[in-house]
Amino acid sequence: MARTLVLALLISLLAGNQAAIDKDESKLPAGRLASSASGSDQHNVINLSLHTGLTSDLDPALSYDLSRTRRLRDALNVFDLSLLAEHWGRVEVSGRVSANCSRDMRSYLGGLSDAKMWAVKMDDASGHYTSGFFYGNNYWMGSLALCDAIDDGVAAMATPSKDNSSPKVNSSVAPAVASPSSEAKNSGLPFAAAHTQGYSTVYNAPPPFVPGFYVIKIQLNETLPTQVLRTIYVGMCLPSSCSIADIREMSEKAHVELPSRELSVLDIRVPTDKEFNIWADKTFCLLIVVSGIVMCLICFGTLYEIYLRRKLKEALRRQDKEMMNNSETSSGIGCASSDYSDTMTAHDDPLKQSTRSHDHSQSSSLKQLDQLVLNLPPNDNDSGNGHHDAEHDHDHEHDHRSGNNSNSDEHLEGHLHEPEKLSIYSELLLSFSAITNFNAICDRNVGADTIPCIHGLRAFSMAWVILGHTCIVVFKYSDNMEMRKEVEQNFFFQAITNGPFSVDTFFFISGFLISYIYFRTNAKGKLNKLSKGANEFTAGTAHFFGLVAYRFMRLTAPYLFVLGVVQVTMKYLATYSIFDPPTMDHITCPDYWWRNILYINTLFPVDEMCMLWSWYLANDTQFYMIGAIILIVGVRHFKLSAITTLVFLVLSWITTAVIAFTNNHRPNTDDPLALFDKIYDKPWTRLGPYLIGMAVGWILFRTNCKIRLPKLTVATAWTLAMLNLFVLVFGLYRADLSQFTAAAYSSLSHSAWALSLAWITIACSTGYGGYINSLLSAPCLYPFSRVTYCAYLVHPIVIRSMALNSDAPLHLGGDLMVVMFFGLTVASYFLSFVVSMSFEAPVVTMLKILSPSRKKRLA
Repeated sequence: MARTLVLALLISLLAGNQAAIDKDESKLPAGRLASSASGSDQHNVINLSLHTGLTSDLDPALSYDLSRTRRLRDALNVFDLSLLAEHWGRVEVSGRVSANCSRDMRSYLGGLSDAKMWAVKMDDASGHYTSGFFYGNNYWMGSLALCDAIDDGVAAMATPSKDNSSPKVNSSVAPAVASPSSEAKNSGLPFAAAHTQGYSTVYNAPPPFVPGFYVIKIQLNETLPTQVLRTIYVGMCLPSSCSIADIREMSEKAHVELPSRELSVLDIRVPTDKEFNIWADKTFCLLIVVSGIVMCLICFGTLYEIYLRRKLKEALRRQDKEMMNNSETSSGIGCASSDYSDTMTAHDDPLKQSTRSHDHSQSSSLKQLDQLVLNLPPNDNDSGNGHHDAEHDHDHEHDHRSGNNSNSDEHLEGHLHEPEKLSIYSELLLSFSAITNFNAICDRNVGADTIPCIHGLRAFSMAWVILGHTCIVVFKYSDNMEMRKEVEQNFFFQAITNGPFSVDTFFFISGFLISYIYFRTNAKGKLNKLSKGANEFTAGTAHFFGLVAYRFMRLTAPYLFVLGVVQVTMKYLATYSIFDPPTMDHITCPDYWWRNILYINTLFPVDEMCMLWSWYLANDTQFYMIGAIILIVGVRHFKLSAITTLVFLVLSWITTAVIAFTNNHRPNTDDPLALFDKIYDKPWTRLGPYLIGMAVGWILFRTNCKIRLPKLTVATAWTLAMLNLFVLVFGLYRADLSQFTAAAYSSLSHSAWALSLAWITIACSTGYGGYINSLLSAPCLYPFSRVTYCAYLVHPIVIRSMALNSDAPLHLGGDLMVVMFFGLTVASYFLSFVVSMSFEAPVVTMLKILSPSRKKRLA
């Protein structure tokens, strides 16, 4: 009985609610009810009724009237089509809008008033203020992809294929040629054709003109209610027949003039104009030709190496057969004929063992193909170490072992395979072999002139550089830029803020390698041999220009190629992206690329710099020239070189302190790139780590990496070094530095960082590295270290392409940043492997081949 009563009560409540809904619907006008019923088939309209009776019991005194209140959305309404439509008559009468634009705008505004779907889509593709203004949302971009997709139907009917110039369709003809079948096929939405079947109820008639997308850059000076000066970007989908002047004129009439607001249009960009044809660009065509030639050389070089490998394998097989057939002539050092016959007839196991020994010898010979055929010694494994690796700035003498390790006496030498010398052209072709270059990059061994821990320092520092550049770029193109101020308050974010110390690591490594390898090379008497018969000044000058020329040729090939890629890529992105490029490389590179090739671009204003991150290459090359002079002089005048090094170091400290003090630079609060043109990229402020690295290289050479220290000294040094690194990275967290202290920190911090690296290098090289040495010397890091130079060149291109190719600003978060960092790192290293194998490694090998002290390759 109780269940029956409860069920009856529920039924009565449901019936009452349905009756109330029916009663409310009966109050609607007949025409509106009919239109709703007919439109529901095409638009899937769902009518939701609001029951005003629910609020009848509230106190009327609690109601508020916001109709006259200045809302934020009203103050930020900078391009309102309703206002533009209201004043359109006066706009046309003024004659400041072109005839074609005026005609198409009338069609657009009329389509909006009639609620035509193509007009609604264009309005939907246009940007406007939504939310997050106080969290750094300056990009009200709408959707370029949606605006461009609306044109699909027009392009399909106007021309069979879409070329660089968007087709113009006459407004009087386009509606006539539109058929129901074509409307059904064209969705006008940026989705796959199969997915658009779910939108079959949406009417997809094409617009009577070609839509275009305009990005309007506006300076907003608002005093009520925001009191802020901001630069905002608004994306508008409007007829493509409108010029930039037309859009500027219309933007003046598309907002309400308020006494508390001042709007000024700074710039207007049109990504859909497609004014840049990449196939007509001379630089791009040159890159295609060069890439094609290099790819052909790589293919031919690889095939030639495969041929030589098979040839060597066949020669070894014939050699082994001859040894077996002529074993009776053995003197007894090898296998006697009687013993060999007995083993064949008496036991089968020794025969198998002999077969396995033959296979092992054959495999060992194949592994030594680089010594026999390619003449690449196993000690020299660092072709492609990078611009900060000076190992290849000198020609090293190597001992070449024969690939034949048999114990036969001299009588058997006539039966052995004697390698034949290759021509210089064959050697040059083999320098492009992908097999050789890939094996050299991925070799798990290091040369005798290399400190293993250097590879780890270089690899981890490169990852740190990529992380810092990722944050710098993506923060610029996010809709929550104020998040940066929030995350900067995080203690661990100091690791990103102080990322410039990673560049000091590269300077330290470069100075260390040039000093360490130079002294080892000179210890073999090379310099004395070169200077024989000449006075000291002439010999030193010739040696200096030889070192500089070698470095220039080794670095410039991949650098010049990437420089061309930067110019073309940034010109393309500046034309087709909805965002402003971070730097004007598409303007500066055609005019100032020669400064990069001469490595003097840091001596000019940053506004004129092409490929902004190339400042490091310029500084490192300038440091290399200074270091070469000090080393050449130091061979015979060591005290003079030591004093010169110390003077340069002190002068660098003083100069940096003066610049920082006069500009009131505060490293605890200022952006790390705040004084880029005065402190960050100038060579006289970054010289300290390089000179300290040179000193460490000399110490390890003099001691031959054999230093004995008490355990207490080692423990103390490790503690101080780690504490110093920690303080430099995290010590400025919420610190309040005076002007003098800030200047001293700016002056000494880079050298202090290098001092900690000095101990790490010395400890890991002399047996006191422990687990840190095991980590830094891990063989898995060697390939990444060897392509660091190319990774440094290409990674900003990858980051910029990702950000500028987006259709909307990013909404950053911690998880997204982590995923982006790892993804961009993988992409950067993939491209760096390709560039290194194509341009860096072949050039290094060719320089060795063309060296006067080279040895002939054998085959």
